[in-house]
Amino acid sequence: QVQLVESGGGLVQAGGSLRLSCAASGGTFSGYGMGWYRQAPGKEREVVAAIRWSSGGTYYADSAKGRFTISRDTAKNTVYLEMNSLKAEDTAVYYCVASNFFGAVVGGTADYWGRGTQVTVSS
Repeated sequence: QVQLVESGGGLVQAGGSLRLSCAASGGTFSGYGMGWYRQAPGKEREVVAAIRWSSGGTYYADSAKGRFTISRDTAKNTVYLEMNSLKAEDTAVYYCVASNFFGAVVGGTADYWGRGTQVTVSS
């Protein structure tokens, strides 16, 4: 059973940076897609970024392009989301997700989810 555990959320001022980490276990992730979703109160869930575990190919939502970077460390089975130039509208619970189909991650229908980590950006 795939398990995903997020860390690194917190409170940061607008313009600041945070790095989220996601430790993955319980599977062989070759061929998987991994990613980050977020959901703010009263808003729809949003796909933030995704990465192909094997090739490192990436996808970013328009809201993340130029500010966020997704990466993975295959030796540590860990996925990262580096977030820079944070804005108040980035405030949300961020979820690490995974699927054996990259398109599912990009499409918002990943099979496996972590419990989420809160990111709060004060303006």
